[in-house]
Amino acid sequence: MNDASPIPADASLIEAPSDDAVLTARERVGLYFAVGLGAGAVIALQIDIMRVFSVSSWAHFGSLVVSLAMLGFGLTSAVMTVAKDWFARHWRGAATVALGLFGPLAVAANLYVQRLGFNAIFLVSDPTQKWKLLQMFLAELMPFLAGAVFLGCVFLKSNRTFGRVYFADLAGSGLCGLIFLLAMYVFVPANLIAAPLMLWLAACSAWALGPGGRAALIPYAVAGVLAFGGHFVLAPAFGLKTLAVNDYKGVSYARKFPDSKRVYESASPFGYLEVYSSSYLHFAPGLSDNAGFSLPTMPANAYLGMYIDSDGPIGIMRDLTDKETAYFRFLPMVYPYVIKSAPKTFIIQFGGGISTEVALHSGAKDVTVAEGNQAVLEAFRSPVLRDFTGDILSKVRVIPYEGRHFLAGAKEKFDVIDLSLADSVGLSNPGGFAIVEKFPYTKEAMETYMRALAPDGVLSVTLWNKEEPPKSVLKLYATMAAAARDVDSDHLANSFFVASSYLSTATVLYKNGGFTPEEIAKLRTHTRAMSFDEIYYPGFVYDPSQTDATLDGYVQQIFAGADGGPPEPGDNAAQSTEGSDEGAPPPGKADDSVLPATVMGRLAWHALIAGDWPDVAKRYVFNTRALTNDAPYFAAYVKTGDLLRVTDRLELLQDEWGYLLIWATLGVACLTAAVLLVIPVLWGWRSIFSRSRGKALTVLYFACLGAGYIMVEVGLIAHFVMALGNPTISASVLITGMLVFSGLGALTSERILPFMRAVMPAIFLAIGGLLLSYALFVNLALDGIAALPYGERLVLCFLLIAPPAFLMGFPMPTAMTTLGRLGKDHLFIWAWGVNGCFSVIGAAAAPVIATNFGLGAVIEIAGFAYLLALPAFFGVIAVDKSKSEAPGEAFGSP
Repeated sequence: MNDASPIPADASLIEAPSDDAVLTARERVGLYFAVGLGAGAVIALQIDIMRVFSVSSWAHFGSLVVSLAMLGFGLTSAVMTVAKDWFARHWRGAATVALGLFGPLAVAANLYVQRLGFNAIFLVSDPTQKWKLLQMFLAELMPFLAGAVFLGCVFLKSNRTFGRVYFADLAGSGLCGLIFLLAMYVFVPANLIAAPLMLWLAACSAWALGPGGRAALIPYAVAGVLAFGGHFVLAPAFGLKTLAVNDYKGVSYARKFPDSKRVYESASPFGYLEVYSSSYLHFAPGLSDNAGFSLPTMPANAYLGMYIDSDGPIGIMRDLTDKETAYFRFLPMVYPYVIKSAPKTFIIQFGGGISTEVALHSGAKDVTVAEGNQAVLEAFRSPVLRDFTGDILSKVRVIPYEGRHFLAGAKEKFDVIDLSLADSVGLSNPGGFAIVEKFPYTKEAMETYMRALAPDGVLSVTLWNKEEPPKSVLKLYATMAAAARDVDSDHLANSFFVASSYLSTATVLYKNGGFTPEEIAKLRTHTRAMSFDEIYYPGFVYDPSQTDATLDGYVQQIFAGADGGPPEPGDNAAQSTEGSDEGAPPPGKADDSVLPATVMGRLAWHALIAGDWPDVAKRYVFNTRALTNDAPYFAAYVKTGDLLRVTDRLELLQDEWGYLLIWATLGVACLTAAVLLVIPVLWGWRSIFSRSRGKALTVLYFACLGAGYIMVEVGLIAHFVMALGNPTISASVLITGMLVFSGLGALTSERILPFMRAVMPAIFLAIGGLLLSYALFVNLALDGIAALPYGERLVLCFLLIAPPAFLMGFPMPTAMTTLGRLGKDHLFIWAWGVNGCFSVIGAAAAPVIATNFGLGAVIEIAGFAYLLALPAFFGVIAVDKSKSEAPGEAFGSP
């Protein structure tokens, strides 16, 4: 591999003698394929682990484990920097062994993790769960260490032609990510590990037919038998689970019913979808307690339970007779039909079809439903569900993509637009929620819905209201009020009617043009008949004397005794709450017959209508910012300033663990990365680093590239969910596009080496400019293409990635090749580790930045990171004094 492109002589750049491996043409091709497939196997294993965690427990724990396990690349870099000479002498053997171990280690790690019995529910109360979480990290670290050693050895012996190897690395990773996406249609999550294993075996074959030598074929065949046999044969034989679902996931309850039966199953990038039947399944979300007194019986065997990635149930209703649907009027979704007769209805998210059934049985003359999850539509078209529901999809017009995008481009108007319980079991989860984008609920989406209403049309939004203190509903209230203020501020006070039931659901009605007195009377009568709580209606009078007690009571409930918080109850007579249960809701006012959550809802609407919400939100115990396209998150309730104060009371915040784990991952990643980066410096300062110029700038350069690149990936994945509607597909398209186009940039980078002093500054400026413009305008572009056919959206999203991704492929190989040709071999491998460590840090920092400052800020910071790398680049290419003074071969010398 001593075929480096000649570079014109430059008095300031002295090329050191080459230490690259000398390979034949066949060996070189085998190396490129092995690197591409091996890197692809690593990427596929990352996605597989996160998919397994999504189904078995909760996705954010998978993200935590994978993020920390990827620090294995930093550990490998540290070891190889210190022991560079040994790895340089034994690179073939080390790479051959490391590659061969990847598959068996991946299977062993998965089997070990599944048998551990980690349960996030008891992470705070049971100390052994923390130990199990550490064991999970160490187990999953092993295959990534093997992959890192293989790639590190190849990079070490390819430093003069790094751009070509890096192209194989990136392009192979990207294309293999696309292969993994297709594999999700073939394998259920329990067997999805087969995809990275097949890529790994292909990499082993390429390596054995290339630099590794044919003698490696037999050991690789044995390793393949161990890996595949261990997963598909030995695990079942010994009763080992390849995917153990947590007992607190929704599907676990369904499987334990005595008469439970799975009637449908499908696997795809849209999720692992299962449907169960059981006489124990009942689904009446938000049902009034009065239904038990008013109805003689509820329909029997009326439901199937649909579970996506083990979460649910999403209720699927049997085709009921009109007599059996009498209980519909006790559901909150019936509210708009109390005042609308024979409306033209649009259901924003079909889900399990309950809102559609309510509309059809409430006199709607025309019903249109939207559903962005293609797996759900396919399930309802299957014989099992088609027969069970009476072919419900044939009774409505179906829009096979997100409702918000259809309404944004449609000219027709609707009398009723419904967004009810789009989340299966609510916005509260015992394992905590990952940072997930909820674009259907953003301010921009609400404005779209409001503008799509016919004159006197009604928008009805029903949300789960299972939290105490209130969290999600307050964000929904703030979002809808902000949208209405922009759409029709003149009628703001008269446009809303809000009702809720404690720890169940909340329903917000918005009427185009405002409610009439007759309509208000009808809605209030219905609310009283259902024994729901009135939260707001035009003319509602709020008692401001309740404000201080309510806000202070919630602060007391969460932060009593915390640093800077109020004293514990009982510390003084004025604040004594003796006789109350620990953690009980605080008093909302003197008359405790009204629950504090109800008082808080009324306070919120009073402040939102009066324009005083910012002051109330500032005093409230949790973050209540409105959702926007730039920050579409219900999660991240804990205010940043309160993070340290909640560390001793995490049991109160289980549904926030996804967000808190991101902070924990960031902290651990920063600490671990610092240790890994310091080890080589302390170990080899006098022998390695003391003679190298530009050390600090080199660290800064590769840190900026590592953090900047991954932040662009993470930020754009979240953005692309808006257009593609599914985070898995968004991630696959984005990762494939980024890596393939960056790989092409890496391949092209070799051509600009003779002119890098002039070209690289221009490239950095172009990257920074593109990323800053994407931060400002990419939402508009994605919103514009979101109503196109799905295939066209995929292609356009892929093309949208191309310009910045191609340019972002230049900086890494240009600098790495330069380090190699300058003879900075220790800095070469250390720089690769710096890049890997800061990639983990950037991946953890991105959601923290997104939830606090918005998705645009993630891309902006990434752009500034690339701009900061510009001056650091000149430290990377600085020539060591000892080499500039000694005889050497100038760049470009034959």
